[in-house]
Amino acid sequence: MKFQLIFDIAKALLIARWKQTLVAAVGVTFSITMFVALLGFMNGLNNLLDGLILNRSPHVRFFNEIKPNPDQPIEGFYGEGMNIIRSIKPSGGLLKIHNGGAILENLKNDPRVLGVAPKISLQVFYNVGNIDITGVINGIDVQAERSLFAFEDYVTEGNAEDLENISNSIILGKGAADRMLANIGDVIQATTASGDRFRLRVVGYYQSGLQDLDNVQSYASISTAQKMLGEPSNYMTDIQVKLNDFDQSPAFAREMGPIFGTQAEDIQMANAQFETGSDIRNMISYAVGITLLIVSGFGIYNILNMMIYEKMDTIAILKAIGFSGLDVKGIFMTIAIGIGIFGGGIGLFLGYLLSMGIDQVPFETEALPTVKTFPVSYDPKYYIIGGVFSLLTTFLAGYLPARKASSIDPVEIIRGK
Repeated sequence: MKFQLIFDIAKALLIARWKQTLVAAVGVTFSITMFVALLGFMNGLNNLLDGLILNRSPHVRFFNEIKPNPDQPIEGFYGEGMNIIRSIKPSGGLLKIHNGGAILENLKNDPRVLGVAPKISLQVFYNVGNIDITGVINGIDVQAERSLFAFEDYVTEGNAEDLENISNSIILGKGAADRMLANIGDVIQATTASGDRFRLRVVGYYQSGLQDLDNVQSYASISTAQKMLGEPSNYMTDIQVKLNDFDQSPAFAREMGPIFGTQAEDIQMANAQFETGSDIRNMISYAVGITLLIVSGFGIYNILNMMIYEKMDTIAILKAIGFSGLDVKGIFMTIAIGIGIFGGGIGLFLGYLLSMGIDQVPFETEALPTVKTFPVSYDPKYYIIGGVFSLLTTFLAGYLPARKASSIDPVEIIRGK
């Protein structure tokens, strides 16, 4: 088989029917362009939606949950048997994590751990005139929250560092601030569950994009939260862990929870619904993109089929002068692959340009204060998948017509002429 000669013949056939060739190439180009742009936009949107929760969630959270003691005294008194106890209530227990300092040091020295952030959650009532508004104040280590959970990205007004620099300060959730008509610099009053009342200065607004959270959640420094509860500096109710490998979170939680004597909740258990939603959206976007490629493949198949019928005499002459069926098949496969390479290459480039165009479209909403334009992902795998599918689709679309051309009997064609 003379590859250069086959390539030259395929090129001549493509140029001779350049309008058909252009239509086929445009079909592939359009399919690849939309495939890349659609996947980039859909996955950019997925990353945005998941980030609203997952970026602010630890991979593993250690905490104490107040619940009834499973070892009741009646079990030891009466021994084995069926003992029925109704309406069991907790007799005691603390939300505090015991030996929190030692646990923090242990986690920081673990090579699997990227970072650790202690936290205190306390229920409060915001006193607004004669009305009490329920809320939750999260006492945080500001530096750890900034580096691990992008805390500063969600502070829409004010400065996150003011929580550490200004004593008795608070960053209010935007929904809570709107309900209290609290401006930056105002002093608000909050009453803890034990009845103690504290004056807190508003130094910023926090807006996650989830209205239910922004209506109740606010943030203070961990030292301010300890002061409000009357607890020492080693008091904490949660330890938040970010791992180097996200997928290790379930195993890490199962391993370390019993060792530390706390409840351990991994991110995949706490946010399973978000992963499910992302998977479904990904499946839809891939299905639409692949459908576009298959449709363009049928177009190439029809064009090559028509070209074979129109070039029956040319094929007969090629076979009569010594070209084998394999040579003829190679000619038409070269035509198909050529269309795929040309159309696919331009499609990838146009897809990138279209993605950049979408990325510049303004998209501003009060629910997502950190988002200014439509989100787009430029993950290289979408371009690789698009390129591979363009070649695969055109190969399959050209294979059947090429095999048909290779089986043509030149004697029958010449006799018919």
